Amino acid sequence: MTISLRVHQSPTEGDPPATLVHRAPLRFPACGKPQKRLPRPSAFNFQEIELMFSIFYQKTHLISLIILFILSSTAKVRATNIPVEQKIISVSQLADITPDSWAFQALQALTEQYDCISQETTDNQTMTRYEFATKLNACILKINNSNFDKINRETLTTIQKLQTEFSAELATFSNRIDLLENKVAVLETQQFSPQVELEGEVIFAVTGVAGGKKANSRTKPINDNLVLSDRLRLSLEASFNGKDKLQVRLQGRNTPELADFTDTKMANLGFDGDDDNEVEVDQLDYKFRLGKQTRVTLYALGGGLGDFVPSVNPLFGGSGDGSISTFGRENPIRRQGGGAGIGISHNFAKSLNFSLGYVTNDAANPEKGIFASPYGAIAQVTLEPTKNTALSLTYIHSYNNINTGTGSELTNNPFNNQADAITANSFGAEAAWQINPTITLGGRVGLIHATADDLPTNPNATISTWALLLTFNDIGKENSFAGFVVGQPPKITHNSFGNGFEDQDTSLHLEAFYHLQITDNLAITPGLFLITNPEHNNSNDKIYVGTVRTTFTF
Repeated sequence: MTISLRVHQSPTEGDPPATLVHRAPLRFPACGKPQKRLPRPSAFNFQEIELMFSIFYQKTHLISLIILFILSSTAKVRATNIPVEQKIISVSQLADITPDSWAFQALQALTEQYDCISQETTDNQTMTRYEFATKLNACILKINNSNFDKINRETLTTIQKLQTEFSAELATFSNRIDLLENKVAVLETQQFSPQVELEGEVIFAVTGVAGGKKANSRTKPINDNLVLSDRLRLSLEASFNGKDKLQVRLQGRNTPELADFTDTKMANLGFDGDDDNEVEVDQLDYKFRLGKQTRVTLYALGGGLGDFVPSVNPLFGGSGDGSISTFGRENPIRRQGGGAGIGISHNFAKSLNFSLGYVTNDAANPEKGIFASPYGAIAQVTLEPTKNTALSLTYIHSYNNINTGTGSELTNNPFNNQADAITANSFGAEAAWQINPTITLGGRVGLIHATADDLPTNPNATISTWALLLTFNDIGKENSFAGFVVGQPPKITHNSFGNGFEDQDTSLHLEAFYHLQITDNLAITPGLFLITNPEHNNSNDKIYVGTVRTTFTF
C-alpha cells in the first residue's frame, strides 16, 4: 500500500512563496510490523556554501601573511651585512662636477700651477664623478713623478681633500687598472708563439717628363710621353717578446729610372726601380732593444745608412708619402751604400740621440767579405734644443760608395774610372724649425771629400750639396701637407785630379708637391720638379718632371 504525503511550508518574511513537496512511500510488510523510516534528505542551503568560502579565504590570507613575514625576515638578515656607508648614498655623490664647484676649481688650479694635465680637459665642461676622478688621478701621478722642489702645504691639503671626496671613484679606477695589468701579465705568460702581421703598400703613378734635349746631348730629344707604373710592397712583421720586430718585405715594381731617358740622375723619382714586377725579397731586418733607451737594428738585406739614424725632416723621407724626387727625400750623403748591416741608437735624454750604423754592399761574397767589399759607416748626433727645433750632425766614412744617385755624372766618377779604391769622409748638418703648428722650415748641407788611394799623388775631390725645405701642415684636410724643396744636387767644386773633372756651372732643383690624405688608407700626391742646368751645365735644357702618385696602404 502506498500513501502520498504533501507538506506545505509557509514562506518566511521577505522570501517569495515556495512549496516543498516530498513523497515518501510507506510500505507495511505482510507481518504487520512497520519498517524503519529512511532518513530525510537535507534541503539545498546557501548559508552553508557562504560559510565554506569564508573559512577558505581566512586560511589563504593567513598563509600569505606567514610567507611575507618569512621573506621580510630574510631581507633584514641580508641587510645587516651591508656596510652602513653603502646603505645611504648622498645626493652630492651622484651629482656631476660643474665648473663652479670647489672640486673643479681646485683641479683647475693644480693644472695651471703644475701643468699636470691638458688645460683643454678642464675647460669649463661638466664632468661625471668618474671622469673627474680619472683626470684627478692623472694629475696626482704627474705631480708625484715630477721633480717639483717645492710643494706648499696648501697644495697638499687640497690634494688630500680631493682624494677624500673622491675616494670611492679613485679606488674603482685603481682596481680597474690592476685588473687590466693582471690580464696583460697573464697574456704575456701564456704567449707561446709570435704574432705575425701583414702590412702592404701599393703605389700607382702617372708620370711625364718634358724638356728639350737630353742632358749633354744636342741631338737626342726627351720623350714627353706619359707612363703608368706601379710598386707593390708586402711586409710580414713578427714580434717574439713585444719589444722586438722581425720584418720580411716582398717587393715588385716597374717604375723606370728617368735617368735612362734624360741622361741625368737628377731627374730620378723617389719611388723608382724596375724589376718587371717580379716579386722578390727586398728587405730583411730585425730590431730589438737593449734596455729602455737603446735599440739595435740588424739588416740582412735592404739596409741603408739613413735607416739607422733619425731624420729631423721626416715628412720628406717616405718613398710612398714624402718627396716625389730622390734628391728631395734626404741628404744625399746618406745614400753612400746599402745592403747588409748593423746599427745602434741610444737616447741619452729626451732631446739627445746618438746613432751608429754600418752597411756593406756584398757581404755574402766570400772573395770580398763584410769589410773588404764596398761599405759605408755613419755616426750622427740628433738634438732637440726646444719643442719647436731640431738639429742633426752627421759623419760618414765610405769605401767605393760615393755614388749617391742624385748628382752629376762627375760626382759618381770623379777620377775618370781609373781609381779602384776610393775612400770618402762626409759631413752633413740638418735642421728644422716649426714656426707655428702649420709652417715648418728646414734645411740641410752636405760635403763629401773623396780620395783615390790607389792612384799616384792620391788625388782628391770635394762634392757639395744643400737644400731648403718648407712644409705647410694640415692644408685642405687633416694630415695633408704641401712640401717645397729648393736645392743644389751634389756637385764637384774642387778636384785635384784635373780641372776638367769639376762641374763648371750649377744646377738647381725646384720642387713642389701636395700630399692629400683622403682616408687613413688612401693618399694622392701630385707633384712637379724642375732641374735647371742639368748636370751642372748651363748649355743643357731645363727638365720638367711631373707625377701623380696614388698610395694605398693596408
